[in-house]
Amino acid sequence: LAEHPAGMASPHTEEPPTKGTADPDRMELSQRLAVEELITTEASYVHNLQLCLSDIRAHLQQKQLPDFDLEGLFSNIDDILHLSRQFLRGLEATAAQEHDQLLGTLFQEFKEEMETVYKIYCASYEHALLLVESYRKDPRLQEEIMDTLNATVPHTSASDLSFFLVMPVQRITKYPLLLGKILENTPAGTSTHQALAAAVSAMAQANANINEYKRQREVATKYNKAEHLTLRDRLARLNTHSIAKKTTRLSRLLMHEAGFVSKTEDKEYDNLEEKFQSVASSVAGLKENVASYMAHLEAFLVPAPHKRELQMEEGPAQQYHRLAEHLHRAVFPEFKRRLDRLVWQPLCSLSEMLVGPQQLVKKRLDKLLDYEEIQERKSELGSVTYDEEAAMNTYLAINALLVAELPRFNQVAVQLLGQVLGSLCVLHQDLAAEVLHEAEKELKQLPHGHMPLPAFWRLVEDTLQQAGAQLRTFTQAFETVTPGPVTQPLTPAEERKVLSLVSKHGPDKLYQVTSNVSGSKDLDLTLQRGQIVALLQRVDTKGNTSRWLVDAGGPRGFVPAAKLQPYSPVQSQQPGMQTPTLESVPDRRRHSYASPEAPRPQVATFTPAFQVVAGFSFAARSPQEVSLQAGQPVVVLEPHDKKGSTEWSLVEVNGQRGYVPSSYLVTVPVQEPMGWSLPV
Repeated sequence: LAEHPAGMASPHTEEPPTKGTADPDRMELSQRLAVEELITTEASYVHNLQLCLSDIRAHLQQKQLPDFDLEGLFSNIDDILHLSRQFLRGLEATAAQEHDQLLGTLFQEFKEEMETVYKIYCASYEHALLLVESYRKDPRLQEEIMDTLNATVPHTSASDLSFFLVMPVQRITKYPLLLGKILENTPAGTSTHQALAAAVSAMAQANANINEYKRQREVATKYNKAEHLTLRDRLARLNTHSIAKKTTRLSRLLMHEAGFVSKTEDKEYDNLEEKFQSVASSVAGLKENVASYMAHLEAFLVPAPHKRELQMEEGPAQQYHRLAEHLHRAVFPEFKRRLDRLVWQPLCSLSEMLVGPQQLVKKRLDKLLDYEEIQERKSELGSVTYDEEAAMNTYLAINALLVAELPRFNQVAVQLLGQVLGSLCVLHQDLAAEVLHEAEKELKQLPHGHMPLPAFWRLVEDTLQQAGAQLRTFTQAFETVTPGPVTQPLTPAEERKVLSLVSKHGPDKLYQVTSNVSGSKDLDLTLQRGQIVALLQRVDTKGNTSRWLVDAGGPRGFVPAAKLQPYSPVQSQQPGMQTPTLESVPDRRRHSYASPEAPRPQVATFTPAFQVVAGFSFAARSPQEVSLQAGQPVVVLEPHDKKGSTEWSLVEVNGQRGYVPSSYLVTVPVQEPMGWSLPV
């Protein structure tokens, strides 16, 4: 845009001073025109920024174009407009007072704010231009952009958005020139000249700081991206230079650790990095725990008690049925959705935010090692090459950027982490309140819902005493019945694995997993219910006895001790081998605890081709069981217990009868005596 609006005369079109006009008059006129140019162009600049935001950006926002990055295009132009309006009001107030000394003071007052907002915009300007170029290659998006420009600012004849996006970059660089023009026409030695000279210096320094910040951001952008390279890509990058550079870095790092060379100390940076690493570790740990929590919550919602049909039509059971149905269908799913939206997603975003700074911190260490090496060479030789000077500047840029940005980043990260933890606490409070509210509604319908508290506790005590008496009665009756084991049946592949574990560790070390195990920590195993493992240690590396070290038939790791139970190894029978039973004898009693039977008449029998022996030793744990020694022959009386379970078998050993685990019995061929054979 033209810096001078229509109708305003340029300083070059003014009538030349007459011959009688003194030089001070000419300087005063030129100074006044330079001040007017500053104020007029500032007003035009503010007007164009207003058009850019209220018209162009708003129009594009209404279109809701897919894959269109408005924030990337316009960056923090809102902050620039807000600051420029304030600055323009200050310029106009200064011009009204006709005191040019205040003009220099005004620029010095706004210097810090200008530097802060313009360095952000200038650092992202290259990215905005890349977006404009990509949109120009998309006919559909380019057509929408041109439609917006023609509808909002047709008088500018702008061909694309870069016409407006470049204005802040041009304006901040023009302030020193405009001030210099005013300074040239200000008499030297006056207070006004000193103030304007200080303003010119301040704005030149602001531009230098903006350029340095932009350079730092470019270096950071180069290194803070996490690269996901394959092994082939990494090998392709290797060359003589890169190998030599990495070797030099490793050598210097080892000398640091050994104390042969001193490490460059930067206490300010070290404190910032320590806090950053603490925040990163906290975020990673919380993310891991929340992921495990959500997995357990998912598993908790799988069972559906309300889907079980009850035989009782009324009473507390039905009320619990209704409560469970409401909780599983409404309360818990809503809690899970809120947990994902308010905790998990923000936590993942925070974790992604840490990737860039982590890469930059890592790259700073590499560049620090290069910097120290070059510094030593410079002290010895007195000079360095251009590439070495560039490497030193890269380290200084990364270090300066981290020192400047990490305090704010750490503060924001801690705030976000606190908000995530706060949301987690509030969600659990809401869940507890909702469950209590629903339970109280059902409680009011129970007979004792309105009972006084003392009477209610007496009812609870009486109910517990009755339940205890029933439990003791049931326990006494249950002790007379041999319980069947709860081991799960195994596949042939599992049986082979069990035999391998038995050969390595012995049968007394075998355990079976009672429920699914999802490993959430390092060295934890993920196992399915029913898998067989061998116990190696009853304690983990930290002395925790609730995590046991096991061998899962290949991988080794830790599992919760509460999810393991002793297991008796199962021996699979060979084809054609049948465990002999006496069920074919019609007068054999089903149960073992009958009086010994009367002697039977001797009948001629043939020696069987197979016999049953004890595959493993077994120690009786109750009067209803009988002990076995490995390899001891047994006679199977019944291949099941009194409940019909085949997990236990009734056997006779050395004249004693009792139950033994069926899995401890093995059918083997009978060794025939030498010199004769069975009759055909």
